[in-house]
Amino acid sequence: MTAVVGLSVTHRRYVSYSHAHYGGGLVEGAYSLGLFGDAATELSIRADGDEGLFAGYEVVEFLAPLRAGDVVEATATITRVGARSRGVKFEARVVCRAAPEVGSSAARVCDPPLVITRASGTVVVPAAG
Repeated sequence: MTAVVGLSVTHRRYVSYSHAHYGGGLVEGAYSLGLFGDAATELSIRADGDEGLFAGYEVVEFLAPLRAGDVVEATATITRVGARSRGVKFEARVVCRAAPEVGSSAARVCDPPLVITRASGTVVVPAAG
């Protein structure tokens, strides 16, 4: 396995109503960061054969709200490959959103997807050998 710039993984998940934390069915921003951690773990396994350790974020931008009833996807992409560190960029997008004004179980596809969170960070993997 060899880490390469541009390698990417995407996870997709339905956000259940039990995750609503604020009025209006809003979900806390940390939910996106949890998705980023899961995507970074798979990315590290695919790139280096190891789950790696997330060292930290350089930038996190919350751009739009995440709501209960959304279907959200998180993508992690390697942007830099060092001896043991990997630069990773993240993006979370809402691809479907509940439409309670239409009906209690109504929803619509977001076309284009709504970008809700962007971030960049560093993952560290064990030394080869």
